[in-house]
Amino acid sequence: MHVIGTVGLPGSGKGEAATVAREDGIPVVTMGDVVRQETADRGLDPTKDHGTVAQALREENGPAAIAERSLPMIEDRLQNHETVLVDGIRSDTEVDTFEERFGESFTLISIEAPFEVRADRIDARGRDVREADGGEGLAARDERERGFGMDDAMDRADIVVENTDSLEAFHERIRSIIRTGSTGDDRDSDRDGDRDSDNNESGGDNPEAEPESESEPELGVDTTTETEAETEEPQP
Repeated sequence: MHVIGTVGLPGSGKGEAATVAREDGIPVVTMGDVVRQETADRGLDPTKDHGTVAQALREENGPAAIAERSLPMIEDRLQNHETVLVDGIRSDTEVDTFEERFGESFTLISIEAPFEVRADRIDARGRDVREADGGEGLAARDERERGFGMDDAMDRADIVVENTDSLEAFHERIRSIIRTGSTGDDRDSDRDGDRDSDNNESGGDNPEAEPESESEPELGVDTTTETEAETEEPQP
């Protein structure tokens, strides 16, 4: 049994990681689906009110409310699959929930990218309601996500992936983690190595790595697969 969770700010690439998992036949549980359903049940617009409902769920039922509602979905899929990917963790409290339930079988991946790169991806996707049309701007979304405790969750990641290279390179990195992957046995070494080790693997300070090309407009974006992929925007 292996449960892989992803955490990251909007536009970082969590949805693309979910796409890779699906392509490998790994079921994906999207925590945002819980919020979308609740938003619809309240008669609200998921494209505009998603974040508000996510916050309301946590205020009404506790900070682990969405994670707890996701557990039965994860356990159901583990009955027929060895690995499940959980897309959209947003707080250290949610990390606690999954670690308590799955123990050393839980691995947390933090997917990260600079603000400008994420903003370009979201604009290129063209799916989200723009701020001028009543949608939530990226800076406000980042602030809301951080208010949930996302920075603390990202700091607890077992693996950090810097998604600033090409989409293909990012897919390969995620595919490698999923297939060869990091279980609880690797947890301490990954964390104690700090984020530098993972940055080096993805082209950070490693002199042998391919240089990152942050100027490419299509960095980490695939507008044809992002429809259900980047489910984090806007999300709980």
